[in-house]
Amino acid sequence: MPSLTKKQFKNDFVNTFDGDDSGDRTPRQTPGMLYSKATPTPVAAPQLLAWSQELGQDLELETPSREDVKVLAGNLVTPGMEPYAACYAGHQFGNWAGQLGDGRAITLGELSSKNGIFELQLKGAGPTAYSRHADGRAVLRSSVREYLMSEAMHHLGVPTTRALALVSTGDKVLRDMFYNGNPGYEPGAIVTRVAPTFLRFGNFELLAAQREKDKLQQLISWTIDRYYPHLNGEDRILDWFREVVSKTAFLMSEWQRVGFVHGVMNTDNMSILGLSIDYGPFSFLDNYDYKFTPNTTDLPGRRYAFGNQPSIGYWNLGRLANAISLLFEDTSPLETALESYEKTFWDYYYGMMGGKLGLDTVGKEEKELISRFEKVLSELQPDMTLFYRSLADLPAEVTSEEIMDHFQDVFYKKMDASASEAFISLISDYSKMRKNSSLSSDAAREMMNRHNPRIILRNYLLHEAIEQLENGNDSHFRKLQEALKQPYAATGFEELVQKRPDWAETKAGCSMLSCSS
Repeated sequence: MPSLTKKQFKNDFVNTFDGDDSGDRTPRQTPGMLYSKATPTPVAAPQLLAWSQELGQDLELETPSREDVKVLAGNLVTPGMEPYAACYAGHQFGNWAGQLGDGRAITLGELSSKNGIFELQLKGAGPTAYSRHADGRAVLRSSVREYLMSEAMHHLGVPTTRALALVSTGDKVLRDMFYNGNPGYEPGAIVTRVAPTFLRFGNFELLAAQREKDKLQQLISWTIDRYYPHLNGEDRILDWFREVVSKTAFLMSEWQRVGFVHGVMNTDNMSILGLSIDYGPFSFLDNYDYKFTPNTTDLPGRRYAFGNQPSIGYWNLGRLANAISLLFEDTSPLETALESYEKTFWDYYYGMMGGKLGLDTVGKEEKELISRFEKVLSELQPDMTLFYRSLADLPAEVTSEEIMDHFQDVFYKKMDASASEAFISLISDYSKMRKNSSLSSDAAREMMNRHNPRIILRNYLLHEAIEQLENGNDSHFRKLQEALKQPYAATGFEELVQKRPDWAETKAGCSMLSCSS
């Protein structure tokens, strides 16, 4: 396999669309442009901290050499690369934000392999025309979080962008971590991100807002030809939108399956391929709380809380529909396609919950039981991950006392008598339903353990790994990197399969985070 420096890059996006070729990185508006050329800014002392071997093999790349690390750090642009920052817009926290764009991400180009064509993007490689008044850099803590979470989500089976490499820069970056007027210098880092495309809803919103009808048509046609080539009928734009609706609905059900909370579901963070994209102040659920948001910027409204994610997916699709309506004389079919989201999501959701609960069919009674699970668990707030793994091991015949004993280690707080009664009633009714299922106990347990992860990337584990890395110790980081490759394994890494400790409940970086990185 060739090295990264020898790999031939393609530049189809740059060669197809209008962009600002000046290379000027002065913050500015670029009307009508889908990108601006942007050469990465070199760093002082790049050092490779992590490399995804599996993804490297998928891209047909050998383990990076010193020269390759220079590319991953933005210190070397090889012949054939035409680095750029994409221009897009978006709705942020429900409000139109106008032009945005890649403020700290620079796409190097596209790589081909037997597995397809993929864009390589450096996050934290310096300023672009869309950095506004920021420095275009990223700090180690946010880069570690993105690198590990991208790969964790991949191994969980959740659609996601990937992370190929993590490089420390040797430079310090000034950040106000909680926007409270107390900035400090932190070690800098760069993540190499990989996806078939980083196109997002906001790319289409920008052109629609600028009334660039021809360019919007061109971008949609190119997107369909490249990423939805099976759509070739007269109504292919409408068919494409239907598929984006379906992919987004599926992604929302998958986030709910594993307890993932994105934290900043702006339309500029919504992938046109239905991928998890732009990992910022994310978190997995510890206690099962529908109102939980990991993003301090999302308070007090909690727009992007765990329980709101499916409805926000629909709202964001509405903004995409509004953008592409510029190409429709009659928008009623587009509205009908948008309205299909609700049924599509619930079909995915109930199918997913059937897998989590080990049910062979999900009819009316099963749906009613699922609703009870949602209600009771959101009130009692057990550890979501530990609860569902324990549920899979529930004995076929169990008394009330045995139920409480079986689940005693998954709760963060003690239940009162009323709560205990509701929980016992729920589990007893579930046990009866599962016993009457056509699935054997072993088959149900196997199904549940395929749908319910045992190991998730908890924020406190990330925090510990980041603190150690900042002090030159990568042992915990390496352990997480390996453990996250086997999230459904029955054994191993027992020390990572624990409830959030008390000290982490309010500690900075372990519960809530800001968007600052």
